[in-house]
Amino acid sequence: MSTTSIGTPASRVAPSAPITVDELLRAARAGLHRLPPQLAALAISTGARLVDIRPEAQRRAEGEVPGAIVIERNVLEWRLDPSGDARLPWVTGYGTVLIVMCSEGYASSFAAATLRQLGHRGATDLIGGFQAWRAAGLPTFGGVGSHTDPAGTLAGAAR
Repeated sequence: MSTTSIGTPASRVAPSAPITVDELLRAARAGLHRLPPQLAALAISTGARLVDIRPEAQRRAEGEVPGAIVIERNVLEWRLDPSGDARLPWVTGYGTVLIVMCSEGYASSFAAATLRQLGHRGATDLIGGFQAWRAAGLPTFGGVGSHTDPAGTLAGAAR
C-alpha cells in the first residue's frame, strides 16, 4: 500500500479527480435510512436521540426542538465517539439510534454518514431538517413561527 508524505495510506486520502458536492451528498446518503419528521418523532418517542448540529445563532433565529441534544457540528465526532475523552457521559456504545438534524437536511446527511463511519450504524438524519420538522407541525420553541410543547412530549425522549 502506498502512503502520502505524511504517512496516511493513499487509499484514505481524497480522490485525485474532483467530484461535485451533489455527488458527495449522494454518496453520504447512500448508507442512510433517512427519516421524515413524523417517523423521526416516532423514533424519538421510542428511544432514538435527536441531535441538533445547528450553530447557536441559527437555533436562536429558527427555534429548537424540545428534548433535542445540541451538539454543534464542529465537535460532533468528539462528543459521540464512545472511546474518546471528550465524549458525552451517555455515549457508552454504538447501540443508540442517532437522528441528526440541521436546518434543511443537507449538513445532517454528511454528519450522519461520518457518525456511521465512527461505528454508529443506527445514525441517520432528518429529511428536510428543522424546517421540515416545524412545517410538519411538530413541537418547537423559540425562533420565529414556533409551536410550543406545553406537555413536554418530546423532552423526556432525549434523556
